[in-house]
Amino acid sequence: MIDAKALLDRFLGAGLSGQQGQRPSGSPSGTSPWGAPPPAGNTSGGGLAGGLAQAAQQILGRGGASGGSGLGSSGLGGSGLGGSLGGLAGLTAAGGLLGTMLGKKSGKRGGGGGLLSHGGAAVLGALAHRAWQNWQAGQAPQAAPTVTARDVEAVEPRFLPGAAPAAGGEAFELSLIRAMIGAARSDGHIDAEERARIFEQVEKAGLDAEAKAFVFDTLDAPIGVSEVAAAARTPEQAAEIYLVSCLAMDPDEPAERAYLAALAHRLKLPEGLAEHLGRQAEAAIRPAG
Repeated sequence: MIDAKALLDRFLGAGLSGQQGQRPSGSPSGTSPWGAPPPAGNTSGGGLAGGLAQAAQQILGRGGASGGSGLGSSGLGGSGLGGSLGGLAGLTAAGGLLGTMLGKKSGKRGGGGGLLSHGGAAVLGALAHRAWQNWQAGQAPQAAPTVTARDVEAVEPRFLPGAAPAAGGEAFELSLIRAMIGAARSDGHIDAEERARIFEQVEKAGLDAEAKAFVFDTLDAPIGVSEVAAAARTPEQAAEIYLVSCLAMDPDEPAERAYLAALAHRLKLPEGLAEHLGRQAEAAIRPAG
């Protein structure tokens, strides 16, 4: 049986530092986040400590994009992200598998380490949780606070990828990997050079035969928006599927913007939540300027 959490951490680069995110025990707790947003209020937030930008780039192997994207311009200059947001890590050096696939699509930036490499899936949960909190508080996405190190430590278990299986019964971590690969391929295909590079990194990652087969079968299989969205059993899972899809693409490209719009529709995300999820993804991959 595939160790789904370990494989997701390999996609995030987390296994390389010897520190991986914790799988929650028990079933998800708390009420569903979907509901009418309450009146605007304040939530805690602020700067992004520990180099989350470098860590998020371990998924992507690319610099963050800004401007008139589907994620919206976040105006991070005044967001309090702070000087710890150095350049984003290149994937080949860090070892994250999806970034190996995407590294050719845009320039890499220097740097390494960070919260994803140390916290793995917990950081994904914290990003989704923070987006939901900001949305429920009625905040404008561009002015909303981004994830802090404290958010990662205090993330509610229901937002962690291991909290519940996907709708089809498979480990939800595998659904997230499939969502990332599907999003990364939304603007084209994987050529022979990219495939050779991925194969090399998969061999170096020390995966067992079953995990390798899953990665290569997923790379070869057609992955549509409907299939990706169908994996969501809970609203929290829907939010994480959209979040990782944002991380795995450049939303300034028309094809990728269209993919995200279709995905948000299929996931039945409440109005405004997709923008908050995009805000967290953009802040996670954007270098300090």
